[in-house]
Amino acid sequence: MSKQFDVVVIGGGPGGYVAAIRAAQLGFNTACIDEWKNEKGGPAPGGTCTNVGCIPSKALLQSSEHYEHASKHFAEHGISTGSLSIDVATMLGRKDAVVKQNNDGILYLFKKNKVTFFHGRGSFIAAKDGVYELKAGEESVTAKHVIVATGSNARQLPGAPFDEVDILSNDGALRIPTTPKKLGVIGSGVIGLELGSVWRRLGAEVVVLEAMPAFLPTVDESVAKEAAKLFKKQGLNIELGVKIGEVKTDKNGVIVAYTDAKGNEHHLAVDKLIVSIGRVANTIGLNPEAVGLKLDERGAIVVDHDCKTNLPNVWAVGDVVRGPMLAHKAEEEGVAVAERIAGQHGHVDFDIIPSVIYTSPEIAQVGKTEQQLKAEGRAYKSGQFPFLANGRARALGDTSGFVKFLADATTDEILGVHIIGPFASELISEATVAMAFKASAEDIARICHAHPSLSESTKEAALAVDKRTLNF
Repeated sequence: MSKQFDVVVIGGGPGGYVAAIRAAQLGFNTACIDEWKNEKGGPAPGGTCTNVGCIPSKALLQSSEHYEHASKHFAEHGISTGSLSIDVATMLGRKDAVVKQNNDGILYLFKKNKVTFFHGRGSFIAAKDGVYELKAGEESVTAKHVIVATGSNARQLPGAPFDEVDILSNDGALRIPTTPKKLGVIGSGVIGLELGSVWRRLGAEVVVLEAMPAFLPTVDESVAKEAAKLFKKQGLNIELGVKIGEVKTDKNGVIVAYTDAKGNEHHLAVDKLIVSIGRVANTIGLNPEAVGLKLDERGAIVVDHDCKTNLPNVWAVGDVVRGPMLAHKAEEEGVAVAERIAGQHGHVDFDIIPSVIYTSPEIAQVGKTEQQLKAEGRAYKSGQFPFLANGRARALGDTSGFVKFLADATTDEILGVHIIGPFASELISEATVAMAFKASAEDIARICHAHPSLSESTKEAALAVDKRTLNF
């Protein structure tokens, strides 16, 4: 006899585990199925984000940033370190411990909220009389409502599949056992830049090959220009407009044939190659055809604005559906779906989902970019304030970058905020809250901000919209 549930969630990543918890909070008998395993074969819920994405990459970024501070900046604080070295194995061990803490935390939250957890692959078996039969590892379960949150996988380069030894996805890039002398990165998106930064800080020569002619085209142009300048100064060699040819491995590493933007042919020899050319929706083993679940031409699950699929009471959230592949977007969709199942009005505002690149300096944005507003023909005002003029940034010793506000030319409503600089990932939240409440730049400019704080740069950028900054 199959175990019966009101709601079953397939996938325990950010969208899935949060959806399961919220459904349980709303009184539904809820289960979550997830197949991620730790190195001992035990359950490791949290999906790509926790296991091979957001969390471990930030752990390595923190370790590598400490190392770079110690090697390049401690002396200016009067701190002498003597001989300095990095034990990569210890660094990776710390990263693994951070991941495990998050895995264990999710299992604790399931127990606390009375969510039944099944460790194994979840898939559809059949649908009958409005009830779905599902495989849950070695068991079968039934559910009135199903939420699919199976995430995404790294896109492979044609002709160069991941072996996670020489040609690496984000997974393998987080487990490089020693600092490579020369590291190649194909793709200058978030993953490529973050992981390239980790190994660059630890001493690797890093070459980034990007097919697009523009650097960070989805980022505000002024921020992208500043980032390119700063990354080049740090030592990241970024080539734009390249066309990748044959990729071969040999006993010495990887050789990448490519043509540069001027049509010149090159052969790049590297010890390791990280391929970061996007991600694809993960429906492997889901068995959607068993119930007639509709997928689009890219393999993503087709949903409407409310995350409803073509099947009654089957929903899908996160990377496996349309929209930005961001953990926090998945979480918001998961909560909204659980509330919709309960008859409530779950809401996600896709226009104000912040995005962050955790390089140094960090890059964060929410809302429209300047190039988007120009393309729409919308009249706007802009204001910008450099961290160079911020007292807290000077005290931190990190004055790179700026805060930029874009506001409607008539109403002064904030349309977009773009930050490159220290702790941009934290500073962007004020802008997101402001935009959620349709605030104007004047509203932010009139609010008292603590001194000395980096957030004063947000206030000053808002003042700059009306050309009345106080400290620049």
